[in-house]
Formats: sequence, C-alpha cells, structure tokens
Amino acid sequence: MPEEKDNHDFTEDEKHLLQEMLSENKDDLSAYGEARRHFLKMMTLTGGGMVAFNMFGGQELFAQVIAESSAAGNLQNVVKVAFKVNAAKKSLEVDSRMTLLDALRERMQLTGSKKGCDHGQCGACTVIVDGKRVLSCLTLAATCEGKSVTTIEGLIRGDDLHPMQLSFLNHDGFQCGYCTPGQICSAVALMDEAKRGEVSYVTNDVRKASGTVQLSDEEIRERMSGNLCRCGAYPNIVAAIKEVHTGKEVSQNWQFIKHEKEKNSIGSLIQKGGNDASI
Repeated sequence: MPEEKDNHDFTEDEKHLLQEMLSENKDDLSAYGEARRHFLKMMTLTGGGMVAFNMFGGQELFAQVIAESSAAGNLQNVVKVAFKVNAAKKSLEVDSRMTLLDALRERMQLTGSKKGCDHGQCGACTVIVDGKRVLSCLTLAATCEGKSVTTIEGLIRGDDLHPMQLSFLNHDGFQCGYCTPGQICSAVALMDEAKRGEVSYVTNDVRKASGTVQLSDEEIRERMSGNLCRCGAYPNIVAAIKEVHTGKEVSQNWQFIKHEKEKNSIGSLIQKGGNDASI
C-alpha cells in the first residue's frame, strides 16, 4: 500500500476536521485520500465564505453589484429618466425596454412591488403613477419621465402605516401576502377614483353619477377584479376597503343556507356524488 503523503499545508484545526469527516477505510484513503482532502478543504473554505457572505448581507451586496454593473455601461438603448419615486427625486439611465417594475426592484431595490405573472393579469405589480393605478410590469420606465410614482413602501408616513394598510391587517386581508402590495396600492387608488366620481361597469346610472361614488360591496369587487388573490382572501379585502371608505367599523356577514329546499338540493347532490352524468 503506497504511503499517504503528508499534507503539511493544513492547519491543526483543518486536520482535526478532516479526521472526523474522512472515511476510516485505509484502502479508500490510499487511492483517493489526497484528492478527497483537497476537495474537502476547498468545500470547507467555500462554505465558510458563503456563511460570511450571508452574515454580511449578501443579497444587498449582490443587488448593489448588479446596479453598479448596469450603471457602468452594460445597458443597451440607454435613455435617461428623471421622476419621483415615493416623493424622492430619482434620475436613472435605463434600457429603453426596461419596465417600471424592473427599474423599481432591480435598480432601486424597492422589492415591495411583486412580479407575479409578468403579463398584466394578476395585479401583484400594481403601483400608483400620478394618482392612478398602473400595472408596472406593462409600463416602460422611460414613459414615467417627470411623473410621480408611489409604491407600497411610499404609503407609510414615518412610523405610521397608511389607513388601508392598517385595515388590511385588522381584517386579515391577506394570507401568503404575495399579492398584498398590489392589492393595497390598487385599493388606495380606488378610493381616489371614487372621490373623482369615476364610474365602473356595475354603476347603476352613469348619467346621474356626480361627486363621490358610494362604494358598495359590488362596486368594490368590480373595481378590484384586476387584482387576483390565490389564497381567496376576497371577503376580507372587501371589508377592509369598505371600512376605510365609510370610516365606520365593518363586520363581515357570513351567508348561510336558510331554505329547506336548498338544503335538500345540496343533500341530493352529495348523495349522487359522481354517479350522475349530469353533475
């Protein structure tokens, strides 16, 4: 059996660690010991580096590197955009094809706005631009020149949450929370729409609409239909918005089956199960 080489370049701590980790099979060590020792040493050092990277805010450092790399001239079709984001003046050089959502998340690290479907169908990316809600995944950053953008981070005033944020908390208007930033931004803009007297598809008579629109449950559901919640927190969301709109405490009224006829009908369906081809 060939004699194993002395790894004098290892520290005492490394030798102790390797003794615990390496197999005690001497034949295995004779054939592969040297390579395994170097491999384990590299893995140990790499693992320690990753731990340190995480401890010292690796995500922030990585995001900063990306931002600096982009600013260094790796962009194509560069355009300069000056606008306000959460009341702060911003000036960026962006790719002319970059969406507002990517500019917010990747360039300004405002990650509250979420990228859900990235096709303008779920509403998770909703932000407020000049008082109106927009889908930031379908809005080019270049089109926001001179405009004012408000994200979920900008609704807070100091340490005080926006009334809509508090209402969502009080009514459990979220579960997983992924769609919540878009839901809240959409709800805040919806309130301004109602104050301006803007009508919706379910408004009874658009000719008589004037002044502030009173938001019924049906109105709220219609106006919020572009914001999807896969957790199904819709009743709580409606209650949260209605409470802010009316300024009065709102309690949910759960509807139960009251008529015996309806009970019998459901009972019949349950008994038939999947045997009835008409179900």
